[in-house]
Amino acid sequence: MKILANDGISKSGITTLEKAGFEVITTKVAQEQVANFVNKNNISVLLVRSATKVRKDIIDACPNLKIIGRGGVGMDNIDVDYAKSQGIHVINTPASSSESVAELVIAHLFTGVRFLHDSNRNMPLEGDTNFDGLKKAYANGIELRGKTLGIIGMGRIGKATAKIAIGLGMKVIYSDTHIPKKDLKISFFNGQSITLSLASEPLENVFADSDFISLHVPAQDGYVIGEKEIKMMKDGVGIVNCARGGAIDEVALVKALDENKVLFAGLDVYENEPNPEITILMNPKISLTPHIGAATEEAQDRIGNELAQQIISFFNKSLVH
Repeated sequence: MKILANDGISKSGITTLEKAGFEVITTKVAQEQVANFVNKNNISVLLVRSATKVRKDIIDACPNLKIIGRGGVGMDNIDVDYAKSQGIHVINTPASSSESVAELVIAHLFTGVRFLHDSNRNMPLEGDTNFDGLKKAYANGIELRGKTLGIIGMGRIGKATAKIAIGLGMKVIYSDTHIPKKDLKISFFNGQSITLSLASEPLENVFADSDFISLHVPAQDGYVIGEKEIKMMKDGVGIVNCARGGAIDEVALVKALDENKVLFAGLDVYENEPNPEITILMNPKISLTPHIGAATEEAQDRIGNELAQQIISFFNKSLVH
């Protein structure tokens, strides 16, 4: 039984699958060649992350596919319902990367409030000739402690982000029409824990009352944050998006940054991925990462192992039936 992990899979995941008798292929196949490769090599399981898209054309062209798997949370690069209608089992790993993404959100917040992104660009260029000038330029940072973080979408990653923010001494508010209340159990290194209860608020309240806003939403048809929403926000707000490109109107964001309405933005995802707009890439008020939210060694290990267990379980059940 052959598995194509087209966007990669952890060594531990490969080991688990190989021990169970699967052959794991990690060759990176170009998008337009995926269907041909799957058929030519008699692939039964196609595993992807965010790069490879598995649309109707590939599903129709590959009748021998038994499983399509997504290493991560969002399934917007897979035609899930259509795949299921064709008898293909679709799996993902929603719990495996929550902490990794949450830590990146907080990293962007720290970066933004202390101008680390811009300082790291300019220190190598001017650090030896304009040290005092740069010191003055970056001297008016602010603290996260005591500030309000507004979270839009209180799923697993939103919850993980809230826990870290509370640990930093931040106030957390959130808006999620699907989750009216959320109990947060925050565990510490010595076995102790505390549990806090939060209640969802109207989106308008989150926009108006937050010092910083973090998006945790699936792929959207329209913008969650555009010009109208930015106008509702506090002056000097910070906005982070490590969820999905297209949730923020990037033109409106750049305008708000230029007008000092928004203090900074932290982006891991982009409207035009993998070719972000140059106005985004060159803006000194935007902290940038290349869609690496789930890309920690720990998360990739968890993702690989979870995918492996789901695949093994599926084929074991098939053998029984």
